Amino acid sequence: MSIIFFGQCVHQSLFFSSRNNNPMSVGMPNCSFKSSLVQVNSTNKIPDTVSSSYKTMPGSSLIQTRPNCSVTTPLQLVDESENKDEEKAIAFEFKKYMFSKANAINEALDKSVSLRHPGKIHEAMRYSLLAGGKRVRPILCIASCELVGGSEESVMPSACAIEMIHTMSLIHDDLPCMDNDDLRRGKPTNHRVFGEDVAVLAGDALLAFAFEHIACSTKGVEPQKVLRVVWELGRAIGSEGLVAGQVVDLSSGGLSNGGLDLLEYIHVHKTAALLEGAVVIGAIIGGGSDEEIERLRKFARCIGLMFQVVDDILDVTKSSQELGKTACKDLVADKLTYPKLLGLEKSREFAQELNRQARDQLSVFDVEKAKPLICLADYIAHRQN
Repeated sequence: MSIIFFGQCVHQSLFFSSRNNNPMSVGMPNCSFKSSLVQVNSTNKIPDTVSSSYKTMPGSSLIQTRPNCSVTTPLQLVDESENKDEEKAIAFEFKKYMFSKANAINEALDKSVSLRHPGKIHEAMRYSLLAGGKRVRPILCIASCELVGGSEESVMPSACAIEMIHTMSLIHDDLPCMDNDDLRRGKPTNHRVFGEDVAVLAGDALLAFAFEHIACSTKGVEPQKVLRVVWELGRAIGSEGLVAGQVVDLSSGGLSNGGLDLLEYIHVHKTAALLEGAVVIGAIIGGGSDEEIERLRKFARCIGLMFQVVDDILDVTKSSQELGKTACKDLVADKLTYPKLLGLEKSREFAQELNRQARDQLSVFDVEKAKPLICLADYIAHRQN
């Protein structure tokens, strides 16, 4: 018996299909995204046709391995067995970093969407927007901005806008006409509390306000950069971005002939597109060069796809209580997932490889400044919910 395994899907540049050159920037990629598929036999031996990085890929469990964010040189982790004290110190610093950034984001979100007339719609917007969550996307945006020399203050409106749009996608994704879910972040979904009609409108309002917030609240940034940010964000969530992935995902349930190419398309668009937007927007606001922005774009596409691979794994290995949302819902809906097509172990190996390739893109940056993004990638790879 054999299973399909990714060959060199992310060794090439990860670009969305059907993209035109960015009118706001010189040197943007001509975007095409293709993966090559190879067969892996039941002995799990990686064939010679796969690149050497796959042959030497570590086989430890993704879920059970704790990341070590003690980075001393680009892409080199300190040996866990020899540096326990330093690992604990760095891990604590990373937790402090995440806590500090999340608090700043939560405070900014609370101020940006206040309770005003009409009360019901703003209450519904705030219910989901302030329901907690890891704030991975806005933190990535801030970390990317700071990596290239920008400030948290200048990028915060964009970071908040990204979280507003992410929240919109969750509200709409949970609707009965979509994924039909009752639980999100450990709380009843928006439509269960406010009704389907208000939930739809709350998502719509968050989407519209996200762009208004960028335009009105961004200070000290050149107008051309703000315009480019608006373009980048619209591109990430439109009919060739997040919406494209959602549409194909809706039509993929129960497909007997669905393969990795289809699954890859869904996740690169539905999940990775907004993560990419977050990182790239941060780099734009921070004043990154075209070369730096494109390296960070590729980094984001790797971690975006990795995020969904891990999500698929958690869906079948964790309980609803652990996840804060309904477990095994993709399995019940007979949707395409990486564990379904690859099996759990190969899915974990693929996530590890995506993490390695993401880190490769950060090798040209200052190590100290890159630590937050390196640790964030590890955090995504090893998250438990």
